[in-house]
Amino acid sequence: MRPEMRDAEPTIGALVHQLSEEIPELVRSELRLAQAEVAEKGKRVGLGLGMFSAAGLVAFFGLATLVATAVLGLAEALPAWLSALVVAVVLLAVAGAFGLLGKRKVSDGQPLKPERAIAGVQADVATLKEVRR
Repeated sequence: MRPEMRDAEPTIGALVHQLSEEIPELVRSELRLAQAEVAEKGKRVGLGLGMFSAAGLVAFFGLATLVATAVLGLAEALPAWLSALVVAVVLLAVAGAFGLLGKRKVSDGQPLKPERAIAGVQADVATLKEVRR
């Protein structure tokens, strides 16, 4: 090897030293990526669970209205209970929509493991194994 090339290229010892200094930063970066990924998925699941809660609340009001419908139907003739029945059907349809949206949001957030971070760490480990050979 020519002397001018030897000066330009780092030694194996220097490369190993540089690698040992960069590995902790690489690990910290992968951990930050994992944290961000889990937080993002957690927010999606939280939104889905909130929609499930809204579905439950609206369904409760729908059932309360159905009870009022039954009472009004027994107490009066047609117009009062029919209008209460229409309100109950609308409320239950809204509850169904919230339930479906909530299910979709929860499904979108599954599984909660940080897949991109895991793939990154696996790629880093594979690269380090190749370097060792």
